Amino acid sequence: MTELRRILLDGYPVQVVRDGEELVAPDGRRIAIEDAVHLAPSEPTKIIAVHLNYDSRTKEFMTKLPPAPTYFTKPITALNTHKGAVVRPEGCKWLNYEGEIVIIIGKTCRNISPEEAGEYIAGYSVGNDYGLHDFRDTDAGSMLRVKGSDTLAPVGPGMVTDWDFRNKRIQTIVNGKVVQDDNTANMEWDMHYLVADIARTITLVPGDMLFSGTPAFSRPVQPGDVVEVEVEGLGRLTNHIVVGPTPIRTDVGAQPTESEEVISTAMGGDWEFRGIRTPSKDLYPSTVEEK
Repeated sequence: MTELRRILLDGYPVQVVRDGEELVAPDGRRIAIEDAVHLAPSEPTKIIAVHLNYDSRTKEFMTKLPPAPTYFTKPITALNTHKGAVVRPEGCKWLNYEGEIVIIIGKTCRNISPEEAGEYIAGYSVGNDYGLHDFRDTDAGSMLRVKGSDTLAPVGPGMVTDWDFRNKRIQTIVNGKVVQDDNTANMEWDMHYLVADIARTITLVPGDMLFSGTPAFSRPVQPGDVVEVEVEGLGRLTNHIVVGPTPIRTDVGAQPTESEEVISTAMGGDWEFRGIRTPSKDLYPSTVEEK
């Protein structure tokens, strides 16, 4: 396996190779990982995400999987980086993490079988499919603002080639506490299936990203929280939550809401509505072990 990263070097985007705790540029320069300014590992023309995939998440929502995957898109302006700030707009409360594995396309892909899909994948990365549930009532199921608002798609720190996605652990950690913990063996549809499914009708091109689903226990986070997603063999993506510099405008468009659907989705599908209006700092499941 090789880990490739994209960083800013003298103001220019450069692809580098990880060598231990250093990143090696094509001209031989070496940069300490901690000193690097990271970019997303590819430049996608589109970002596609699957709704439900992990068995634990399906059970949490007390539902059944559809016969085939369903998807939504995240605008490329939502793309964020390793160590980037994730913005919760002023006036919003219900911003949830969703640790995921991201598939990165390596060559133009259309109408292929699942058995062929691996040939079209450049590599894999770690992602966090943040959801701004304050807009769940206004998006009519499209998830556009819920999942597509600026900064809500951090991916990184790099892309790993020739990684075997089978039976790999995925965890999300908030302020040092493990809040999601699962294994890719518990996904209904694997990476090759997802790529082949999308490519039946949508041409995928190099750099495109597919988010492959999140396990149970997605919960709200607060400004100041540090959120990390770690995947076995892919590394750890780190971000921090900040409040947006300006409030949501009130002179145009639907406004953030706190309906029963908004709160129950943010707190997990089996959460019983109790009229709670402000997310507390103790939202994380006690059933997941401390790191």
